[in-house]
Amino acid sequence: MLRCCDFLSRSFTPFPSPKIGRGQGMVYNGLMITVLVFGTFDKLHPGHRWFLSEAKKYGDRLVVVVARDHNVDQVKGHRPTQSEAQRLEQIQAVPEVNEARLGLDDYAKKEEIIEEIKPNVICLGYDQAPHFQSPDPAIQVIRLEAFHPEIYKSSKL
Repeated sequence: MLRCCDFLSRSFTPFPSPKIGRGQGMVYNGLMITVLVFGTFDKLHPGHRWFLSEAKKYGDRLVVVVARDHNVDQVKGHRPTQSEAQRLEQIQAVPEVNEARLGLDDYAKKEEIIEEIKPNVICLGYDQAPHFQSPDPAIQVIRLEAFHPEIYKSSKL
């Protein structure tokens, strides 16, 4: 099993390149491309919306896993401002998102959600630590650029 950081330490050509029109219902070798993102998405702001829009460019289907309140507390050391239900509802309303769900209750089993969704691509935010191991070496892990992090970062809003 490869660790996510193994992927991030190498240079990747995105699979497929967003420059060839992904996210418009196109199919790659007969397959729909699923993109998976994780996040807290507390106080949804333009930086989050930009992240989701950019992630969608890498595939046809964008699945968002919203972190559970108690897992945010465990990882970040504080609970989010908004409840997980509020954060999930806001993400479900974002047009680029095809599916949104809450993460697993047991943070230690986070790889199970990757195995269940079977993404082709996992996009990470510029400030996200890779807290998972990819169960499949064929999954492309891509770190996206920041969108004005000096302004649009939940901890600063």
